[in-house]
Amino acid sequence: MQFGIFSVGELAPDPRAGRMPGEHERIRAVTALAVRAEEAGLDVFAIGEHHKPPYVCSSPATLLAYVAARTRRLILSTATTLITTNDPVRVAEEYALLQHLAGGRLDLIAGRGDTPDVYPWFGQDLREALALARENYALLHRLWRETDVDWRGRSRARLDGFTSTPRPLDGVPPFVWHASVRSPEAAERAAYYGDGFFAANLLEPVEHYARLVELYRTRYAEHGHGTPEQAVVGLGGQLFVRARSQDALSGFRPYFDRSPLYAGHWSLEECAVRTPLAVGSPGEVIEKILGFREAYGHCQRQLFAVDHAGIPLETALEQIDILGEHIVPVLRRELAATRPPTAPAGPRHPAADRPALDAHPAAADRRPAPAARTAAVHAAPAVHAAPAVHPAPAARPRRTH
Repeated sequence: MQFGIFSVGELAPDPRAGRMPGEHERIRAVTALAVRAEEAGLDVFAIGEHHKPPYVCSSPATLLAYVAARTRRLILSTATTLITTNDPVRVAEEYALLQHLAGGRLDLIAGRGDTPDVYPWFGQDLREALALARENYALLHRLWRETDVDWRGRSRARLDGFTSTPRPLDGVPPFVWHASVRSPEAAERAAYYGDGFFAANLLEPVEHYARLVELYRTRYAEHGHGTPEQAVVGLGGQLFVRARSQDALSGFRPYFDRSPLYAGHWSLEECAVRTPLAVGSPGEVIEKILGFREAYGHCQRQLFAVDHAGIPLETALEQIDILGEHIVPVLRRELAATRPPTAPAGPRHPAADRPALDAHPAAADRRPAPAARTAAVHAAPAVHAAPAVHPAPAARPRRTH
């Protein structure tokens, strides 16, 4: 199972210090989190896409290319790529190029996003969101697997004999996850294509996401891709950890209370019980994450938000260190002990395990002590029915999961 962190890159004041970071500082902080994730022994870093304040990452491909040059092992991902308002031709081109630059260390999480304003900005109609998601992904799927593509659709200009360049690395496209907060359509689309399903796993009760995962697993098998246990499931989540649970609750409460995601729904204590939010000591967080097996089965990836709602860089880096040193090793051991042999491993491009020929000097395999790492960072400038219309998936090279 793969473990990592994700960020949506929002700008928010630290409610403790009352200080708002600038855009440049926030962008550099997000990249520092990615580098620290690799140093801490985590597997994945993912960044969201937004096109309005208070978010700073409107181009995940650009940010991930920078992170690719500073890392060697880390799998890079979007969280999410807006499949509804991005041109699938540009998505195919940009992320295939990034896949080459990263040596295969690239995934894509495709979703509809949570910002209705973005549709008219990019010439689309919010009322067509589901149809856009179906059509655009159908085209993207073909562009990564076929050449000389002829295309007639409703959402973009026709294509006649079009071949996107560059082609995917070694003929193996980036692995795609279809993300959902509430939509069963995303689970169905993931199952139809045999792709991964990523449950946002944040605000809603655990049983809500469990129903989406169960739908995906069932439909994955019904579409002939394997058994339900062989379906590829990823989970989001947020954690805040301190040595003592009382300190974790008091430390996270100012950020929880100011969060647009959590505020007004439940109290912090209720949210920590009813939803996937994990706040407490390392042992309590481990127990909660291990409990996800009962709800979701054995999954392939778990990502955590560590910098939401104004959590400062120093605190977020501490959370990554705790994850790497005290939580993830235990989770790996405990999950491996009960994992059935039929459950696949997390997706990884075959080329990602080849030695890098031109690794950036800053990506040398080193891990200074936590105090030195923190000082260095601060010194840097740093529906249950099938979808309406889908072409049949073309045969594709197999990749290891």
